[in-house]
Amino acid sequence: MMNMEFIRKLPIPQDIKAQFPISEEMKAVKAEKDRQIAEVFTGKSDRMILVIGPCSADREDAVMDYIYRLAKVQEKVADKLILIPRIYTNKPRTTGQGYKGMVHQPDPTKAEDMLEGIIAIRKLHTRSLAETGLVSADEMLYPENHRYLSDILSYVAIGARSVEDQQHRLTASGLMVPVGMKNPTGGDYSVMLNSIIAAQSEHTFLYRGWEAHSKGNPLTHAILRGYVDKHGRSHPNYHYEDLEMLYEMYSQKGLENVAVIIDSNHCNSGKKYLEQPRIINEVLHSCRHNPDIKSFVKGFMIESYLEDGAQKIGEGIYGKSITDPCLGWEKSERMIYDIADQL
Repeated sequence: MMNMEFIRKLPIPQDIKAQFPISEEMKAVKAEKDRQIAEVFTGKSDRMILVIGPCSADREDAVMDYIYRLAKVQEKVADKLILIPRIYTNKPRTTGQGYKGMVHQPDPTKAEDMLEGIIAIRKLHTRSLAETGLVSADEMLYPENHRYLSDILSYVAIGARSVEDQQHRLTASGLMVPVGMKNPTGGDYSVMLNSIIAAQSEHTFLYRGWEAHSKGNPLTHAILRGYVDKHGRSHPNYHYEDLEMLYEMYSQKGLENVAVIIDSNHCNSGKKYLEQPRIINEVLHSCRHNPDIKSFVKGFMIESYLEDGAQKIGEGIYGKSITDPCLGWEKSERMIYDIADQL
């Protein structure tokens, strides 16, 4: 017996992909972008990655407006940066309460509808690729749902609450795009590094009712996002000493493609979103000072939207986050150009 109601059987990923396919032209664009992104993580390219966009993709019109703007900036910084829009459609919640993302609620003001949510996230990611040529990132909160988007995503993040989970690690080992493993909320580097080892290795495991064998993902890497101590206080881990320590620990593991992305918000900023440009500038300074850190840091994860800050659901301000506060567009655009100027 289970204390839950089974509402309806949802379409399998193969059916959703057939209903909302990507064209051959889109596949070619994605393949080329995937190649370019992989070259950053393998050290063949000295460009940097910016995984940038809203904390949560809450409404299609505002998210697409943001991505269109991002695409115009990408043209101007293409020799220095690869911009990957954050289209985060499922959100982890610390207490389980609050907005869980578009996959649950395609309209945050209405009731949950998982079928409409799956269709909405498929359409949004497809529109981004088809209309702007930018490939996107999403968080793999639910490994069993990943295949609804597996042919579209070019970057996958594993969150701080999921990084110790076996299913996340083993699923990541079967992906062919970069997967970023965040340090856990407690900040232990070894947990994150163990996840990277697991995801870079081969495994046989149960996935969506199949006995599956993965070949290992050499593009799995670290994401530093700060941490919380036993008193619930936020602490950063982007400083020079933090990067130096992680580089040494990483190198000793004998892993492929020693790489880290710095999350400029969350505990690194104490959720003070306006600190993101300053944090990035400090990391870039560390890169200029130390060649190991320069070779190690592959880019940044940035929370950015059309308007500064955050709002409550129902306030209805176009392009303003309904989850964590984000850097507004004007500041974000200046920040992107400033990063490019320093590379």
